[in-house]
Amino acid sequence: MSEQAHEHEPPNLRTVRAYLAAIEAGAGAEQLAAFFTPDAQQREFPNRLVPAGAERGLADLLAGRERGRQVVEDERYEVHDALVDGDRVAVELTWTARLRVPLGAARPGDLMRARCGVFFTLAGGRIARQHNYDCFSAF
Repeated sequence: MSEQAHEHEPPNLRTVRAYLAAIEAGAGAEQLAAFFTPDAQQREFPNRLVPAGAERGLADLLAGRERGRQVVEDERYEVHDALVDGDRVAVELTWTARLRVPLGAARPGDLMRARCGVFFTLAGGRIARQHNYDCFSAF
């Protein structure tokens, strides 16, 4: 979908798309913090990278972003579908990134891939809650 077409989307979906675009552009923790409420919470449900799942407040979420930037580069988010219900936004997407370090059988330069369902709750135009269901391809 073109950027022009995104202009007519609900504002909360535009915020989510802008957040994903900022990650793709390599934004660090300071830039990403602007997308979140100060009391934001993220829940990552169990997956291959985080078998027990995780719950993070904003500080931990942003610290994780900085750690992630050491592990992967060239992150991309291809949104396949999106649903908006007021302050709630759900997106189905494919995430890809190139590894900087070895991970399992994968080597630096290999492409990682995951199909994801990400559910956002926004407050005042900023992300207050984010729930991730990430299904990683073998690595």
